Amino acid sequence: MRGVRSAGNLAADVQGDIEDVGGVMKITKIRLRYRFRIPAGTREKIDRVLHSYAEQCPAYQSVKGCIECTWGAAIEEIS
Repeated sequence: MRGVRSAGNLAADVQGDIEDVGGVMKITKIRLRYRFRIPAGTREKIDRVLHSYAEQCPAYQSVKGCIECTWGAAIEEIS
């Protein structure tokens, strides 16, 4: 992501809710909590990516309006 290697530096905790909607079981909510390890001095760049990534994410674009999605991030700067 923007010059930050994701292998070993990016993980996500994902939770979801499945509910009965009109007699049909559906995924209604997805919550993502990203965990990033980034090089010191790259925080501003990562914040910009996080602010706009949903509009470029194929998975989110496929489910927006159908499944409520929320996300956040814990970011650790490393030397």
